[in-house]
Amino acid sequence: MTTPDGYGITADELRQFVERYEHLEAEKKDIADQQKEVMAEAKGRGYDTKVLRKIIALRKRKPDEIAEEEAVLEVYKAALGME
Repeated sequence: MTTPDGYGITADELRQFVERYEHLEAEKKDIADQQKEVMAEAKGRGYDTKVLRKIIALRKRKPDEIAEEEAVLEVYKAALGME
């Protein structure tokens, strides 16, 4: 089948793209469920999951970015008398 804009589309190829995407969506949901289980287990063992999530986010960033943000945070805290 050819559309007016000249693209050739076959039902089988289209179906494959849709099914691959749906499969990835299912895998993504499974992974999210597993992540929730890990956090529930950590919480059950007494860990603060909010802090764990912050640590995980920090580990994704570059040390220079973290240091810069922390320096600005210290300046702001000092300006507000929070030190």
